[in-house]
Amino acid sequence: MYDNICKFLAESYSQDFAHWLLGYPLGLTQLSPSELSVEPIRADALMLLAAEDVILHLEFQTQPASDIPFRMADYRLRVFRRYPHKLMRQVVIYLKPTGSELAQVQSFEISGMRHEFEVIRLWEVPTATLVPFPGLLPLTILSRSDDKVQTLQAIARQIATIPNRTEQNNVMAATAVLAGLVLEKEIIQQILREEIVKESVIYQDILQQGWQQGRQQGLQEGRQEGRQEGRQEGRQEGRQEGLQEGELSLVLRLMQRRLGAIDDRTQARVRSLPLEQLEDLGEALLDFTQLDDLIGWLNRHAIAD
Repeated sequence: MYDNICKFLAESYSQDFAHWLLGYPLGLTQLSPSELSVEPIRADALMLLAAEDVILHLEFQTQPASDIPFRMADYRLRVFRRYPHKLMRQVVIYLKPTGSELAQVQSFEISGMRHEFEVIRLWEVPTATLVPFPGLLPLTILSRSDDKVQTLQAIARQIATIPNRTEQNNVMAATAVLAGLVLEKEIIQQILREEIVKESVIYQDILQQGWQQGRQQGLQEGRQEGRQEGRQEGRQEGRQEGLQEGELSLVLRLMQRRLGAIDDRTQARVRSLPLEQLEDLGEALLDFTQLDDLIGWLNRHAIAD
């Protein structure tokens, strides 16, 4: 989710990222990873932005991984194969503080080859570096700051000055999501206007992705179980159970995100819901602000303890 938010920002505010990383507000367009693909390419955290003579390659990561240096070298060679005359700037941007030495690695080395790339650890970046750019405001909460609450309040005030309502909504929604890496949900909701967040393209996209992932997972699990049974009845039953599990998993995640910790008894009531009521609850959760809203919904729908 965090990777997708950052990719959305880089695509929507490419000039802001170029100004920050390249030093000048260059107009960039998105380059599809499929144009470079010889073998499957990991594109979930990858953003390639291209101009006439330069390609900006961004990798957003919440946690470091040992294969990142290889991926950076691999992408560089793929770009060279496709665009041998373009310069390339490669930057790994770590979002969440970590003490891992992997977050310090800035090169890939094997016998006879060395490739270097840049690393930005956002928690080390001065806040003032990001503030001038609307597209970078959501990243500002992750920058070097002694008081995250005060920083988020300052970001909210600046977002409120963005004249375009749609742009304001999207920047605020992205800020709300990324702030979840360093602040509690209750604090974020107190500072950022939830109704504006819910109006944003980003919020709707996250919600849609969640439903699709939950249902897709359910279908896959159902089909797998059905294949193992080897009979039509097994496939139908497995598919239904898979859908149920996928929907339940999604609803439980939404509950935790919207309402925080849920007691075991209430969770048990939710787990007992049939698929149709789980789908209804998933939609109703969007309007819940406290645990009593959930319990009231369960009581109205006659789900006993």
